[in-house]
Amino acid sequence: MLELGGIIILGILAQWVAWKFKIPAILPLILIGLLVGPVAAEFLSADGTKWIEPIWNGEEGLFPGQSLFYFVSLAISIILFEGGLTLRTNEIKNVGPIITKLITIGSLVTFFGAALAAHFVFYLSWEISYLFSALIIVTGPTVITPILRNIPLKKDVSAVLKWEGILIDPIGALVAVLVFEFISVGAGGEFTKTALIEFGKIVLFGSTFGFTFAHALNFFINKKWVPHYLLNVFALAAVLGVFILSDSFAHESGLLAVVVMGMVLGNSNSPYLKELLYFKESLSVLLISILFILLAANINIEDLLLIYNWNAVILFALVVFLIRPLGVFLSTYGSKLKLKEKLFISWVGPRGIVAAGIASLFGLTLADKGVVDAKYITPLVFMIVLGTVLLNATTARLFAKLVGVFLEKSGGILIVGASKVSRLLGHYLETNGRHVVLIDSNESNIRKAKELGLEAIITNIYSDTLMDNIELSDVGYLMALTGNEDINKYAISKFSKQFGENGSFRLVTTQEMLNENDNPKEGLFSHTDDFSSLIELTGRHPSIQEIDLVDKEHYDDLIKITNKDKDIIPLFIKDTEGELHIISSYNLDVDKIEKGYQLVYLGKPFDVEKV
Repeated sequence: MLELGGIIILGILAQWVAWKFKIPAILPLILIGLLVGPVAAEFLSADGTKWIEPIWNGEEGLFPGQSLFYFVSLAISIILFEGGLTLRTNEIKNVGPIITKLITIGSLVTFFGAALAAHFVFYLSWEISYLFSALIIVTGPTVITPILRNIPLKKDVSAVLKWEGILIDPIGALVAVLVFEFISVGAGGEFTKTALIEFGKIVLFGSTFGFTFAHALNFFINKKWVPHYLLNVFALAAVLGVFILSDSFAHESGLLAVVVMGMVLGNSNSPYLKELLYFKESLSVLLISILFILLAANINIEDLLLIYNWNAVILFALVVFLIRPLGVFLSTYGSKLKLKEKLFISWVGPRGIVAAGIASLFGLTLADKGVVDAKYITPLVFMIVLGTVLLNATTARLFAKLVGVFLEKSGGILIVGASKVSRLLGHYLETNGRHVVLIDSNESNIRKAKELGLEAIITNIYSDTLMDNIELSDVGYLMALTGNEDINKYAISKFSKQFGENGSFRLVTTQEMLNENDNPKEGLFSHTDDFSSLIELTGRHPSIQEIDLVDKEHYDDLIKITNKDKDIIPLFIKDTEGELHIISSYNLDVDKIEKGYQLVYLGKPFDVEKV
């Protein structure tokens, strides 16, 4: 009981430390696992036993036999399903081919490159070298996500790293299984035939079961055949059921099945998607906390001493500084990504839970069978996991600034409210090269926004989920455009620091509009127009116009006209480089207007003769 309770307490404590110091939780989790495991056994325990013994050895331990690895497999399935839920196809409209190449060409480069390095640097057998390289193909989403949350990047760069991290996990697991089977049954033509058959079965059953049961679960939920209080646990049971069922038809196809299942559900229009995501995210945090402590504690001090040499440093350097960049540059050749973006993607390649979990299972199994060099698998993979996490967690932000991908000024715009006005503005901003995200709790508004091709998130503004959304890392402007005055003010007070570093604006209230002396600094567009004015004008003239400006005087004359004409509301100033500047009701008297600038406004066309 003490060990079980201690794992959970220490795991959540590590998660809090990670949040406090803005580092991936895997780092303190592994360190705690090593402390209560091999370090405690060697230096802290009077009788030489571990404080937490993951595998039952006849006298003590938590899991008998292979039970630990069954638990690891089931937990990984839930974690990957939760990752799949976060994958939105609209995120990759610009980088889809790059992600495809990264998980194919990039995987092949890692597979062959790391095997060569392990064989010639550590003098491992070819079989074990290829198993090692297969295990480190994966890049962990549980590690990449917290890193990306703390670095403002272009949306495309974040999307590439996020999608690669989730999609490559089942691929790495698949390759590792094939190599493991190769070692177990031996090489030869019979193995090649068997491997091809197994590969086909894994892809077939994994994708089929994932796709089919995702739609089935969505159907059950939408038909309300599952009571609300059972919704989350029913979905959990469904995920575990799909994983086990798929795995029973084709070994290790379960990981692919749950990722596909998560992706299909994540891109559906289920009204319960947000609730499922909240639950699975909380469960994933708990499982990750338990898993990393258990797996790290399962290592013995003798395993660590095997790699306590310069060969381990050389192998690590080759994997991180040569093989990873080579895979990225080959995968992104001919793409629109800039050199600095390729360098950053090359730098960020931390390994995570799938690598650690499968390495522990395969390493122990092969060592028990007496396979030569199998004892090196677990410590070497953990060395890569811990080393890459430590390197990326401490240097990713600095490296982003060094190569120039760090967005010093985040130009993305978060619009609170997805009404017709917001959709009209969002569409205009998007066509002018700005990253726009609309949020609303109204499903109809979100659906209409998505039909226009806009990025829209259904969410409750009073929840904290937006704060952790890596897709919003490049957002630097906040516009509160709802019809509720309290929500607009709350949005400014809660999100202005994170999403409004370059400007936070809200519509003026009806009371503020009636009093010329009550003009808030964050007032948006015009002091004489509130939400009702915008909605009414959008109904009469649903279009955004542009008019060329001559000079400052010309601009001032136009603003005077808009104050009197209720069919025109000023929105932005577009400069000669196409950059849009939001007009604030508090500061309509802008400092700089040059020939070639344009006034962007909502409403009817100006009467040219009057201006």
